[in-house]
Amino acid sequence: MGKNIILSVKNLDITFRTNAGKVHAIRGVDFELPTGKTLALVGESGSGKSVTMKAVAGLLDDNATVNNGEIFYRTGEENFIDLLKLSKKELRRKINGQQIAMVFQDPMTSLDPTMQIGSQITECMFLHKKISAAEAKEKAVELLKLVGITDPEKRMKNYPHQLSGGMRQRVVIAIALSCEPKILICDEPTTALDVTIQARILDLIQDIQTKMGLSVIYITHDLGVVAKVADFVNVMYAGKIIEKGTVDEIFYDPRHPYTWGLLSAMPDLETQDARLYSIPGSPPNLLHEPKGDAFAARNKFAMKIDEREEPPMFKISETHFAATWLLHPDAPKIELPKELRLRLARARKAADIL
Repeated sequence: MGKNIILSVKNLDITFRTNAGKVHAIRGVDFELPTGKTLALVGESGSGKSVTMKAVAGLLDDNATVNNGEIFYRTGEENFIDLLKLSKKELRRKINGQQIAMVFQDPMTSLDPTMQIGSQITECMFLHKKISAAEAKEKAVELLKLVGITDPEKRMKNYPHQLSGGMRQRVVIAIALSCEPKILICDEPTTALDVTIQARILDLIQDIQTKMGLSVIYITHDLGVVAKVADFVNVMYAGKIIEKGTVDEIFYDPRHPYTWGLLSAMPDLETQDARLYSIPGSPPNLLHEPKGDAFAARNKFAMKIDEREEPPMFKISETHFAATWLLHPDAPKIELPKELRLRLARARKAADIL
């Protein structure tokens, strides 16, 4: 692992026990998070994004089984610990909150409706840090200021129902930051918010990341969010990462047909097609693990080998990889769909102007 890597996930494999049988939700996930950078995990619902990050944060449900894998977290210049080897008690005491914190999609599910905001922010400090009540209160007020809440002393006494959705999400971020974590995981942090508030929350997280030197992971299906915040992007499908690269590589030189579909589904005012594109079909049911390429049934460019054999990760550049047989030297040369090619050209031109 490189010196600049704070988190490294290797060959992660997870199943869930259900009444219908075992669901093979994560099927060999590998990725690295550089210190101080932002990584986005992108994909449709059910692709495995949240499960992967819950494994990192030690928040998997009791019916989950980690069959294989390692999750290395950097604790010092040369020291890493495998989070999967820690007990739940050790994870809660040493990692959760003070090293790795998570911001969830709906702030109302993260906040206790019976507790004042101030008590919820200071709770983590009392748990993980030797700190007096006066110091904890002072720091809580500072955190509320940091996340842009006005009149923080007054807000400390409010209950969650007395705040707007945007303010509640800011409080959740303040709670996540209360023990000064090194990694902040944001699971669809703006989905439940009004569109005018979404941009403010994203700007807020970026601003805090710069001030505190955080490493950030976004879980999202919204490629507009990815374009705004990410340094690196991992595209997930059916429990696997099927394309990874820098944000420019994924947005301007995508190589996997699934990534093409995600980009084509983004709204674009200048598109020639009057209908909004959607990827045909549905993701596979992981109760019955697909043979070959899991995306083959929805891929109009699929070949016979896709039905028989799973593609490896083909290297495109030092930072860009994709798991599709279309990258094999013997595969037919398939160009980007014309409308997507025009769309990406417009996006690049707009980015160059900015």
